[in-house]
Amino acid sequence: MTTDGKLTGKVALITGSTQGIGQATAIAMAKEGADIVINGRVPSESAKANSAEETKQRIEALGQRALICYADVGDRDQVINTFDAAVKHFGHIDIAVANAAVNVKLPIIRSEWEDVQRIVNTCMYGVFHTCQLAAQQMVEQTKSGRPGGRILINGSVHADIAVKCHGVYSMCKAANKQLTRVLAVELAKHRINVNGVNPGWIDTANERTFIDEEQLQAASQKLPWKRLGRPEEIAAAFVYLASSDADYISGHTLVVDGALEWDFGELVSGLDTD
Repeated sequence: MTTDGKLTGKVALITGSTQGIGQATAIAMAKEGADIVINGRVPSESAKANSAEETKQRIEALGQRALICYADVGDRDQVINTFDAAVKHFGHIDIAVANAAVNVKLPIIRSEWEDVQRIVNTCMYGVFHTCQLAAQQMVEQTKSGRPGGRILINGSVHADIAVKCHGVYSMCKAANKQLTRVLAVELAKHRINVNGVNPGWIDTANERTFIDEEQLQAASQKLPWKRLGRPEEIAAAFVYLASSDADYISGHTLVVDGALEWDFGELVSGLDTD
């Protein structure tokens, strides 16, 4: 167990933490001494590897404890069960990261209602469930003398820019940014910090479900930073906001995008935008 990390003694619940940014954040927080509640959807029987178990093993190899709670964050009852299991296992929750997300990149007029509902359920309602339940738990903890806590939201630069083929996703991310502000104001009296991180274009496996590797790499070279961001770079931002270094920061959304917001034409590279 890490005894001198920035998050030593903390318990962090991170939704969508079996891969990508969520997994990187779970491992980064474990390196700083946090025990981790890993969340993801129930893996399919045909899956070659259980990424939740892999994440758990990597966290335990760092000397930290980990608990897997499978849940679809768009289903409120499943999120309630996750929080109940986490508190029963660890006794408290100090950090909650609403990270789980899904996207279907199509123009709004071609979006299927089933996909729209899935995106909203995960990216907006799922974030609300996670944040509200975390807030309720943390407020109760303060009554017994435990310090406030941290609620963190993984947003996107799409909250602030208008890019074709990201309409529903962008709508949800914009809502999350406002939720960050309002919840921060409401929870300030409990000394619960609420902040977000808006990543730019990050190099995750999910990106390769929309365009091929050659298109992705070609587009990355045209970005201001000449490359995609790395999940570990977003994780570092979450660690900072979860730590005592950010005690007086609340209601803020940190943009980690290599200046992408100011030059975002390549976000539609390879997509059918008509």
